[in-house]
Amino acid sequence: MSVDALFRPFQVKSLKMPNRIVMAPMTRSFSPGGIPTSDVAGYYRRRAEGGVGLIVTEGTVVERPAARNDANVPVFYGEALPAWKKVVEEVHAAGGLIAPQLWHVGSARGQGEDWQPLGKVDSPSGMTSPGKRKLEPMTDEDIADTIAAFGRSARATRELGFDAVEIHGAHGYLIDQFFWSALNDRDDRWGGGTIADRARFGAEVVRAVREGVGPDMALILRLSQWKSHDFAAKNAHDPAELDQWLTPLVEAGVDVFHCSQRRFWEPEFEGSDLNFAGWTKKITGLPTITVGSVGLDGEFIAAFGGAGSKPASLDGLIKRLEADEFDLVAVGRALLADPHWVEKIRDGRLNELKDFERSAMMTLS
Repeated sequence: MSVDALFRPFQVKSLKMPNRIVMAPMTRSFSPGGIPTSDVAGYYRRRAEGGVGLIVTEGTVVERPAARNDANVPVFYGEALPAWKKVVEEVHAAGGLIAPQLWHVGSARGQGEDWQPLGKVDSPSGMTSPGKRKLEPMTDEDIADTIAAFGRSARATRELGFDAVEIHGAHGYLIDQFFWSALNDRDDRWGGGTIADRARFGAEVVRAVREGVGPDMALILRLSQWKSHDFAAKNAHDPAELDQWLTPLVEAGVDVFHCSQRRFWEPEFEGSDLNFAGWTKKITGLPTITVGSVGLDGEFIAAFGGAGSKPASLDGLIKRLEADEFDLVAVGRALLADPHWVEKIRDGRLNELKDFERSAMMTLS
């Protein structure tokens, strides 16, 4: 099948992509003290040289005491900003485009037995998982400061010369904890019985980021139904609830929705073959990114247990893209294993595609 659909240009606001391929954000934990190294800059530059249309960085956290759960996850404030400037310069020198992913892990469990958060852990209702209330809920002051922290990082995004910005609102981290009824049972303006009520915190973060980056920079919001500790979870159980969830976020300033699934080909709701990105585009009319096991025969959660994956056909993906089910395609592990994946797909060098092995997660190749 022709891959031409993957290599059509795409534009949203000032973001002008040469193709439809996005490098998915993937936590790498190679930034000691939260500061990206020259190796991190080289890692992103190699993907730009390989033809990726837009690179979305690993999650990089905003300025809150317990915003990260790993000491080697990068931050996006203070002393780290000059290092991120170097990343931008390296990617641009290679002709690439790049967006930071702004992140706050909330009450998600720390990485490693010796990890201790640097301050009070932020959580909508004090729960670390459904029914396990171990923390103090965020106060109004905590919430306001967190929203402001996203805004400050957004301003830095513009000042450092990034091409777009992404907010991490998925996978059971802080913003998604507010969305999810199982972790948000607040009875104030930050909670409520409907997904539209619980979307208020996320919408206020979007507004702060929009104000920080200005009107012309593309603002991407990553969403998921599934959580890292509950693959079957859903914020929206049907299209009507999805509409209620997305509408406040659109009104707040989202330009593109990055719709995370474990397997992109799975339908989101009964009675339709549309995936999560497809339904999101149908409801909002906005561009969407699909992601989830693109180009490989195994899904990425299994990789954490040591499972490898082999290259898989892109025919089904391309058919959906040609049908305008979604607009962009995010690729994760295939690009982790091979910075030249895009070139090989474009040139038909399928026999040169590499298997993915867990060892690829242990280096910045």
